[in-house]
Amino acid sequence: MENKLEQDQEAITVLYSNLSTMNISTTDKSSCNSLQCYMVLTTQEQKAICSICFLAGPVTFLANILVLLTIASSTALRRRPSYLFISSLALADMFASCFFTISFLDFHLFSQSDDADLYLFKLGGVTMAFTGSVGSLLLTALDRYLCIYQASNYKLLLTRTRAKLAILLLWCVTIIISFLPLMGWRCKTWLDPPCSRLFPYVDHHYLACWTGLQLVLLFLIMVAYALILWKANRHEANMGGPKLGRQSVKGQARMRMDIQLAHTFSLILLILAVCWVPVLSFMLVDVRVTLTNKQRRMFAFCSTLCLVNSCVNPLLYALRCRELRGEMLALIECCKACREHALGHAHGQITDSSSGKKSTNHAVSGSNPDIISGSADRQQNSI
Repeated sequence: MENKLEQDQEAITVLYSNLSTMNISTTDKSSCNSLQCYMVLTTQEQKAICSICFLAGPVTFLANILVLLTIASSTALRRRPSYLFISSLALADMFASCFFTISFLDFHLFSQSDDADLYLFKLGGVTMAFTGSVGSLLLTALDRYLCIYQASNYKLLLTRTRAKLAILLLWCVTIIISFLPLMGWRCKTWLDPPCSRLFPYVDHHYLACWTGLQLVLLFLIMVAYALILWKANRHEANMGGPKLGRQSVKGQARMRMDIQLAHTFSLILLILAVCWVPVLSFMLVDVRVTLTNKQRRMFAFCSTLCLVNSCVNPLLYALRCRELRGEMLALIECCKACREHALGHAHGQITDSSSGKKSTNHAVSGSNPDIISGSADRQQNSI
C-alpha cells in the first residue's frame, strides 16, 4: 500500500513538473522574453540600413559641426536670435547623427543585447536628439513669425537673452521627457501589454504621450509657417508697387530677407514632415494594434528617414541662407590661409636649416686642407 502511494506521488510530481515546463515554454513563446524578438531585419535589409547609416551619419555630423563652427566664429551671427535657434537645431542634429547611428547599428546590425538600463539610456539619447530637433524648428518658426508679424517690436520682444532662455528651457524639458523611461516609466515585461512592439522596455502610454507631443509640435510649426507664407505672399504683392525713399528700400530689403528665410524654413518643414510622418504613424499604430514583423521591418527603414532629415538641414542652410553661406565660405578660406601659412612657415624653417648646414659644411670643407697642411708643416719644423 505504501509503495503504491509513493508511486502515485512520484507520478503526480512528474506530471506537475511536465505541466509546469509546458506552461513556462508556452509563456516564453507568447511573451518572447528576449531582445532577439525585436531584431527582425534580414541580412539584405541589414546591409541596406548599414549603408544608409554609414553614409548619412558621418555627413550629418561633419555638416552640423561646420554650421556650429561658422556661427560660433561670427560675432554678427551669434548676436541674432535666429542663428541661435539654428545653432540649437544643428546641435540636435549632430547628437542625432551620433546617438541614432551608434544605437541603431549596435542593435539591428551587431545584435547587441543590452540590459534594460543601458538600452533605455541609448534610446533616451536618440529621443533627446530628435525631440530637440523638432523643438528647435518650432522656436525657429516662432522667431520668423514674430519677425514678420511684429517687425517693429521684434528686437524688443525677442532679445538675445530671451532666445538663450528659450533654448535652455527647451533642452531641459527635452532631457526630462526623453529619459523618463530610464527614470522608471518603463514596461515591467518585454512584450506583454502595455509594452511596445517597436521598442523593448517602453510602455505604450509613454510612447503614446511622446508621439502626441511630436504631433502637437509639428502642428504648431505648420500653423506658424502657413501664416508666414501667407504674409510673405502679401509682401511679394506689395513689392510690385512704386519704391519711395531710402526707408522704403530698406524695408523692402528686409522683406526680401524674411521671405527668403520663410521659404527656406518651409522647405525644411516639408522635408521634416516627409521624414517624420511615416515614423509617427507606425508609433500610433503600435499603441493600438500589434504589429507584424513585416511592419516592424518597414518601421526600421522609416526610422532612417529621421537621420536623413538631420543630414539635409545643414545643407539647406548652406545653399539657401546667403549670410550663413558667406560666413561659412569665409571660415573655410581662413582655415585654408592658416594652413598654407603654417606649411609655408614650416617649409621656410626646413629650407633655412638645410641652407645653413650646407654653408657650414662648405666652409669646413674649404678650410680643412689648409689647416691640415699647416699643422703638418708646424709639426715637421718642430721635429
